Amino acid sequence: MPSTPSRPSKGRPSAGLIPLAWQQWPAEARLLLGLAALWSLVGLLVLTSASWWVAEREMGDGAYYLKRQAIWLVASWGLLWLALRTSMRRWLHLAGPSLLVGALLVAATLVVGSTVNGASRWLVLGPIQLQPSELVKPFLVLQGAVIFSHWRRIALDQKLLWLAIFAVVILLILKQPNLSTAALMGLLLWLMALAGGVPLMLLVGAAISGGLLGTASILINPYQLDRVTSFLDPWRVAQGDGYQLVQSLLAIGSGGPLGAGFGLSTQKLQYLPIQTTDFIFAVFAEEFGFVGSLMLLLFLAIFGFVGLRAALGCRSNQHRLVAIGCTTLLVGQSILNIAVASGSMPTTGLPLPLISYGGNSLLSSLFVVGLLLRCSLESTGLESGRPRRRPARPAPIG
Repeated sequence: MPSTPSRPSKGRPSAGLIPLAWQQWPAEARLLLGLAALWSLVGLLVLTSASWWVAEREMGDGAYYLKRQAIWLVASWGLLWLALRTSMRRWLHLAGPSLLVGALLVAATLVVGSTVNGASRWLVLGPIQLQPSELVKPFLVLQGAVIFSHWRRIALDQKLLWLAIFAVVILLILKQPNLSTAALMGLLLWLMALAGGVPLMLLVGAAISGGLLGTASILINPYQLDRVTSFLDPWRVAQGDGYQLVQSLLAIGSGGPLGAGFGLSTQKLQYLPIQTTDFIFAVFAEEFGFVGSLMLLLFLAIFGFVGLRAALGCRSNQHRLVAIGCTTLLVGQSILNIAVASGSMPTTGLPLPLISYGGNSLLSSLFVVGLLLRCSLESTGLESGRPRRRPARPAPIG
């Protein structure tokens, strides 16, 4: 008869938990956690400067946005800790059902969603506004890792099923309309598929299809077409569709080499729109200048380097693709936001992770950080509650 598996003893930590000893963490995990904490703190300070004047004028409380962001930040770090304390195997098991639930929530925004500036992206649940397109990002990474890590061993019907589900999620987000998030998700899945060894011809076909879909969306939605044309020459329509970009460029240019100083931005007072979310980098650049902007880009490069180092240290293809996807999502979205604010890309609605105002973005970003940390910890065998031991050397003879 097969033996019954023994239960873990009370003194032994159960699978999925991690040791609390900081010294047992791999160097990449410790550095990533420190970088995430620094990123969160700097983001809170930048948001304070960007939002204080607007909050004082519109809400009668200069700390209005700061207090709400701080509450969401605490909740988001709690979610990071949950991701850190839960085994990656369990997260990967939950990825598929969670992605399907996320797709249903995105679809619900098209029916009962709250419409702001012509886009239906939010579900209002009492005092809380949910943005499903933000919350679905981590589970897209997880399920993408499940599919692409075993691409050659998965049956054809399973491949087609999940590719169709990925396409439906992206199309639903595109329908909101939210071209920037849909494009980010498509690019993220494409890069994960490339890292997972999906055949090149299939990737080329997916890239062409995505490009055609994006072009069709721009041609169908007049406001997207206006954003693209105004991006090419924003000064021609400086009082129209190019107003946001022109004011952002003026803010960045006003910063000079060293910036005006923390809290001393003038563009945020009355000129720069959406200064707490999509264009918060322009406020940062005006206050910290060219040097500060370079430091931010260097910070993102370091975070990306350490994240990819953690990915290379993973023992399984699934964990490696999760780590690659998490790193790409955080750093890639940051680069896209900065590119929009600096006029390198057409204006889109992507927030700057851990800096822009918004609880949904914070929850999603720090959950992604937690998944990345979990991958790094499991790469050294810490998922069992203790570090992986090396095999004992045989005793010398004689």
